[in-house]
Amino acid sequence: MESLRQDDPTHVGPYVTLARLDAAPAERAVPERRYLARGADGERTVLVCVPRVGADPSRWALEAEGARRLSPSLPRFLPVAEVGGTAGFPWYAAAYTPVLPLPAVLDAYGGPLPEEYVRGLGAALAQTLAAAHAQGVAHAGLSPAAVLLTAGGPLLGCFGAARAAAPDGVRRTGLPGLDPGCLAAESASGGRPGPPGDIFAFGAVLAYAATGHTVPERSELPAGLRDLVGACLSADPANRPGSAQELHRMLTAPARAVGATVPAARTAAGTAAGTAAGPAWDGAAPVATVLDHTADPVAPGRVVAALAAQSARLLAAELPAPRDSFPPPLKAH
Repeated sequence: MESLRQDDPTHVGPYVTLARLDAAPAERAVPERRYLARGADGERTVLVCVPRVGADPSRWALEAEGARRLSPSLPRFLPVAEVGGTAGFPWYAAAYTPVLPLPAVLDAYGGPLPEEYVRGLGAALAQTLAAAHAQGVAHAGLSPAAVLLTAGGPLLGCFGAARAAAPDGVRRTGLPGLDPGCLAAESASGGRPGPPGDIFAFGAVLAYAATGHTVPERSELPAGLRDLVGACLSADPANRPGSAQELHRMLTAPARAVGATVPAARTAAGTAAGTAAGPAWDGAAPVATVLDHTADPVAPGRVVAALAAQSARLLAAELPAPRDSFPPPLKAH
């Protein structure tokens, strides 16, 4: 939670902005501007998001609407409740719960997270990706910034960031808001983001949680995660684990020996499923999915303390005096 800056909006839709969610050092890899905000009546607090400066607002709004439609059927997706604004200034909002992006979690903890917690976090995220992929949906925005930790477990935000950044056929390398360490080669070169790209990004997120880097040296990784992360980060999609369900099994199997074998190639069925995936609104209506939250990792004490501090600071924040809204009203000519 960071203080507002001079160039931040005082209002987004009906909400008064109170603080930034992301710290300045992490903003380069965040595909949207995220604010903690409150209704003008002071009754409702939300996380409200708007596109980055220079982003295509229409593509961003399409992904925001997709997240709103999809999130009720995927409980660990950030529950987008509202999508609003104009074609040039869209926004979306989710009910506020104390939440820290993964980079802030590492800051609060004081460095990389324990392997046991990383495995539990990975299992929760893999289960969510598996449910999304079963509905024909690729998240296409998984990165450390997209992983939002609450006291009750992780949420996934930044839905569709790669799709919003550029249309298929256009290189996405170097585009603002996309973490280069989380962008699979096929997506970076302009290919349609699919489940194999999510699996690549999953490996980068686990690497970040365990080392503080999305592209670490193998020796930096805990021994029990080296083979799994290395397989996920393969440049060739055929050499990555074949499905998110497989990732979940690998992270939760009771007999998990160091150096356990990771399948070297995906099945033909897995490859076909990967190329067929697309935005939620391209395919069939989402099917309700029930996820097992009983195994969600318990956040370390220092992270829980940071979440409590955020909540207390936000509760104590007073609504500022009314100023200009966002977007600014059009002037009559």
